[in-house]
Order: sequence, then structure tokens, then C-alpha cells
Amino acid sequence: MRALVSSDFRRQSRGDKLFDVMNYIILTIILVIVLYPLIFIVVASVSEPDAVARGEVWLLPIGFNVDGYKEVLKNADIWQGYANTIKYTVIGTLVNVCLTIPAAYALSRKELVGRNLLMGMITFTMFFGGGLIPTYLLVSGLHLNNTMWALIIPGAISVYNLIISRSYFVSNIPEELFEAGQMDGCSYFKFFFRVVLPLAKPILGVIVLMYAVGHWNSYFNALIYLRDRQLYPLQVILREILIQQEASMSMGGSATSVMEQQRIADMLKYGVIIVSTLPILCVYPFIQKYFVKGMMIGSVKG
Repeated sequence: MRALVSSDFRRQSRGDKLFDVMNYIILTIILVIVLYPLIFIVVASVSEPDAVARGEVWLLPIGFNVDGYKEVLKNADIWQGYANTIKYTVIGTLVNVCLTIPAAYALSRKELVGRNLLMGMITFTMFFGGGLIPTYLLVSGLHLNNTMWALIIPGAISVYNLIISRSYFVSNIPEELFEAGQMDGCSYFKFFFRVVLPLAKPILGVIVLMYAVGHWNSYFNALIYLRDRQLYPLQVILREILIQQEASMSMGGSATSVMEQQRIADMLKYGVIIVSTLPILCVYPFIQKYFVKGMMIGSVKG
């Protein structure tokens, strides 16, 4: 195999070789640009805050300091926020997938009467919405305020994810397969659960990741609809911690006190970022192969 690859490379023209080299250079630069901020945050979170403030931290930690993590994790609200966010993410993603995938498959079937009209109406909502105030009035009218469902039901289906899923079904579920199922007495529901879903693992991985990341990072809806502090998700709790720390610094005091508060704020800032993103970073590698395959296949046709 190596001999074949090397021989193919030797047969390339000078322009092709230059093109490949430029691709590698550009992709390496993009990788560094994307990856370095994450590396810096991890390194800065365990370095001495004074060294970070002086700009001495680059790729390796200077000293070893985990006071930022201690300050974040000793807060009981953090653990409550974690529990709430996990609950919202799991239940919300389950609701999203259970609504998006069947709707996308139904819209992919040619025998669905008025499917083009329905698709046009759905796509219209992707670009035009009622706005924040009508949405808030609707949620209030449904008596969802200060409940978990206010964070889940208004965004139960993403039009973008629906379009990707529909495109995947159109391009990857052949009509001959459905006809063969019909000849064996397979109903629409049985065909969907027995044939379509097992073949839809790549797009399921894409949809699950997109919805889960959206629920995990969501905080704006919680600020609007939730009043009970026991229902706050992790992102709102972390936001409060940072705002409280900045507020205490703005109240003034001696120069030594302000410097110490700035030091604590820096430790908290990096620790909060790591604590809030670590679960998603741990999950992503397990569904990465489905994510890449599903995105590429689902975006070819529509």
C-alpha cells in the first residue's frame, strides 16, 4: 500500500504536488488557530494567575495552581446546575430527535400529499419569526413559565436539522427498498422502525450532537423563563459566578484587595470554561465518525 501511495505521489505533476503542500500548510495553520485557544485555556487554568496576567504562559503551565477549580467546584449551586443541565440535555435531545427524525422521513416520501407546500412553510419559519415578545407571550399562555418545558418545547424542532435529516433520507433510503418491504407486507411504521432507523445511524449521530450541544450551552431561555433558582442550568450559574466576581471588583477597595480579586477572577474564568465544556469534549470523540459521515451525506442532495 505504501508503495502504491508513493508511486502515485511520484506520478503527480509539479502543480499537483504544490497544491497538496499548500493544502497541508493551510490546514495546519487552521488547526493551530482552532486548537491553540483550547490548549491555552487548559494550561492557564492550572498555572499561576500572576504568570498568566504577565503573559508568560504559552504552551506549558508555569507553576501549578488548581485554586480556580476548588473555588468553582466547592459551590453547591454548580452541582445543582450540572444536574439540571444534564436533565435538560437528555430529555430535550430525546424530544428533539423523536420529533425531527419522523418528520424528516415523512417529508422525504414522495407520496406525502402537499409535502412541498409543508416544506416551504417550515423553511419560511427558518428566516422569519415572531420575535422575543410574542414567543414569551406564547410560552406564558401555555403556562410553561418557570418549568423545564419552557426550555425544550419552543425549540423542539430545528428547521436546519430537519432539512439535513430529510436530505439524508432522500439520498440514502432507496425507493426499491421500500417497495421490497411492501411486497413482504411491511407497513410504513414497521419499515421506519425496522429498516430506516438502523440505516440512519450517521444522521442520528449528527442530530443528537447538535441538539445536545445546543441544550448544554443554552442560557438565554433560562434567563427569560425561569425564576426558581433550583431550576437554573449550569451556564446560568456560571454566568452568575463571573458577574458576582466582577461586581465585587468594581466596588473598589485597596490596591492589594483589587489585585487579589483580579487574581481570583482570572482563576475562576478559566476554571469555569473547563468545567462547562469538559462533558461535551468527552462525548464528541465517540460520535465523531457518525457526525462527519452524516453531515457530508445529508448535505449533498435536498
